Amino acid sequence: MTSVPSARPLRPELEPLPARLSTLPVDARGYPVPWFVAWVDGQPDFRIADGDKWRRAVRESRCWICGGRLGRWLTFVIGPMCAINRTTTEPPAHTDCARYAARNCPFLVRPQMVRREDETVNADVHMREGAGTPLLRNPGVALLWTTHSFNVFHDRAGKPLIHVGKAEQVEWYAGGRRATRAEVAASIDSGLPLLREVAAQQGPEALRELDRAWAAVLPLYPSETPRELSHASESGHS
Repeated sequence: MTSVPSARPLRPELEPLPARLSTLPVDARGYPVPWFVAWVDGQPDFRIADGDKWRRAVRESRCWICGGRLGRWLTFVIGPMCAINRTTTEPPAHTDCARYAARNCPFLVRPQMVRREDETVNADVHMREGAGTPLLRNPGVALLWTTHSFNVFHDRAGKPLIHVGKAEQVEWYAGGRRATRAEVAASIDSGLPLLREVAAQQGPEALRELDRAWAAVLPLYPSETPRELSHASESGHS
C-alpha cells in the first residue's frame, strides 16, 4: 500500500493510510474519519451516516469511504447475513478503501465492541435508523462483496435499501485478517435463526427462498486455510 503522512498521527495499531484515504481527516483519538461520517457540532459522530453523502454516493457514483469517484468495480462492506439476502444500507467503495476498513475499523476488527445508541444528535439531518430490519449484532466477520452493479429500492417504510449485484470477487475478514471457513460458518450459523424469524412472519415461500439464498452463498465460503493476500492482490480493483 502507498501511504501518505496524515496531518494527525494515526493510532499505532492502524495500518498506514493508502493514497485514496490520505486526505481524510483524523480525529483526536487517531482514527481516520470516513467520508460518509456525519459531523455534529464540529465533531465526527461515527455512529451516523450523513444522508446527503448517501444520496451523493448513489447519484454520483462516489466511494462511501473516501468520497472519490468509483470505476467499474464496486465493493460493498457487508455482514454475512447481507450475503444471503443481497441487501445492505451502505453504498459501495473502492476495493482498497473497503479492504482498509475491514482490516482497521474498530467495530469490524473487534467483535466485542457495541454501538453507542444515545439520542443526543439531530436525527432529522442525518441517517440514524437504517432501512429494512437490521440485525443488531456484531457478526464478527466482514465480507467484501465486489460486483459491477447494484440497484436501490425502498422498504415498507419508504426508506432506501441497496440490492447488490452478482459477486465477481469476495474476501472474508475477521479480526482484521482473512477469515477462516470455520469463522464464516459460525457467524452465518448464528445469524440464520434471526433471518428465519423474519422469513417465518412472511410465510412458507419466504422460508424456502431463504434456504435457496443460503445455498447460493455456500460456494463463496473461504477455503479451509485462507491464503494471505499476495502483493499482486493487494493492489485490488479501483
